[in-house]
Amino acid sequence: MAREKGGFWVGVAAAIVYPMAAVLGRHRIQNGDRIPRTGPVLIVINHISHLDPCYDAVFVHKNGRVPHFFAKHSLWNVPVMGAILRGAKQIPVYRGTADARKSLFEANRAVEEGQAIVIYPEGTITKDPAGWPMNSRTGVARLALDHDVPVIPVARWGTLDLYNHYEKRFRPFPRKTITHRVGEPIDLSEFRGREESITLLREVTNVMMNRVKELLAEIREEQAPEGFYSPRKS
Repeated sequence: MAREKGGFWVGVAAAIVYPMAAVLGRHRIQNGDRIPRTGPVLIVINHISHLDPCYDAVFVHKNGRVPHFFAKHSLWNVPVMGAILRGAKQIPVYRGTADARKSLFEANRAVEEGQAIVIYPEGTITKDPAGWPMNSRTGVARLALDHDVPVIPVARWGTLDLYNHYEKRFRPFPRKTITHRVGEPIDLSEFRGREESITLLREVTNVMMNRVKELLAEIREEQAPEGFYSPRKS
């Protein structure tokens, strides 16, 4: 399969995001060669800061792929941003509306077109006080089981020190180091062919996020906690 071409709007986005990322932090990528250079791929990443998409886009693009994110469909109505999102073929999310099924349809279309899809299974920035992954949504598991494509776990660290949304703290100085660590593709063969159920989807999601958590522990050089943080229980 030929490598996807970025086009005009991806170039516009890169011209905005690359300088911003460079000014705000040093970027370190570990094992980036594990990202397939062609063909469909699901890139599963933890979510700790609203600045994550900026650095994740640069990370994916530096590794030869055009990143495709899920984003609120309302952003398509924002001048300029909407044009960039449409032109760069990002994936609209229709949560809590009659069009919610369109999100899954658009995601399936993206896979079939051979795109590199960046997914935050947690759905939003983690509420774990220490920045570890919290309980995730199971949509990524459904997508992975419906399509036998590489699932690449990635951990990213450093953006929380740069901008902490819950503490309303932005600290660009001293300049932070933003690290991406890429893991080996996740083998989901033991789960394929089984009847879909909530239990199955939860199990697959946890397999993915446990690998992400392990990679994050390696970056942080800390022991990862057992399980996943649950905002409801807290």
